Formats: sequence, structure tokens, C-alpha cells
Amino acid sequence: MSDKSSESFSYDWSRFTQRIDVKSTPGQAYAHWATRKGIEKWFLRDAIFTSAEGKPRDPADAIQKGDKYEWTWHGYDDSMLERGEVTDANGKDRFQFTFGKAGNVTVTITEEMGTLIVSLLQEKIPTDEYSKVYFHVGCTKGWVFYLANLKSILEGGLDLRNKNVALQEMLNA
Repeated sequence: MSDKSSESFSYDWSRFTQRIDVKSTPGQAYAHWATRKGIEKWFLRDAIFTSAEGKPRDPADAIQKGDKYEWTWHGYDDSMLERGEVTDANGKDRFQFTFGKAGNVTVTITEEMGTLIVSLLQEKIPTDEYSKVYFHVGCTKGWVFYLANLKSILEGGLDLRNKNVALQEMLNA
């Protein structure tokens, strides 16, 4: 039996993938990422999208490639603001956006063995020590919760987010 502690181990801190099965249609799952109305149900407190021409999108409008966004979360005050750009939105199963200093996020919706799978890839994460902790570990932890909340919402369950800004360091905010 070999001693695993003496073997070389390599870990890619620049990326990670999270996957979850959901009981939903591909169209419903996609709309929960690619419309303001949808993404605010499970992920964001406020999601403002503007077209490449600077025109605000209505809450039910499909978000398009080139749209800019400003996001805030429940459980945080308005100083926790994320700005970025939608880099792909194909209208059915792929949604991609820049995620500040934490890299890029690509969401794909596929079917495996008759089950709908939402996959999230976060990549191009910087690999300095700060980024390993705050962007790789921190975002991994955050996406585990938010994808579970997406599943809960899509399957007719509760919104599990902490909406009280006075409660800090919560798993669900």
C-alpha cells in the first residue's frame, strides 16, 4: 500500500465546477438565470441589467450577450455591489458572465439520464493566496448554497436566503 501523503498532488485553484439536479424544464431553469425576474427569486436582492446601448431591461426581458449588470444580495448592504457583463446568453442552455475579480462564470443546463442538471463553472480565478481563499474557497461555498436555493425555488420550495442585513456571516447570505 502506498503512502498517499508522499505522492505529488496538484490542485487547480483557477477553476471549479458545481452541479445540481433540478426537477424543472430547461426553459424554466434558464429563465431563472437569464431574466431579472428569475435571478432575483433565488440569488440576488436586486439585479439591474442594461443593454449594450445602455437601455434598462424590463424584469421579464431575456438578458442578452453584451448586457451590463449591477447586482446586490440579501443579507448585505448596498456597498456589496457587483458590476459585470454578460458574455454569452444563448436563450436556452448557456449563460455566462464576468464575476468581478473572481473570474468568469458559465452556467450550462443539460440532461443526463433523464435528469436536468445545472452546471456552474467558475474559471480564470487568480491564484494568489488572497484569491485562493476569497474567490476560490469563498465562491465555492457561496455557489453550493445558491444552487441549493435555486433547486428549492424551482421545485416549489422555500426561498432559503437570509434577508436580514443585521445578521452577518450567515451561510445563507
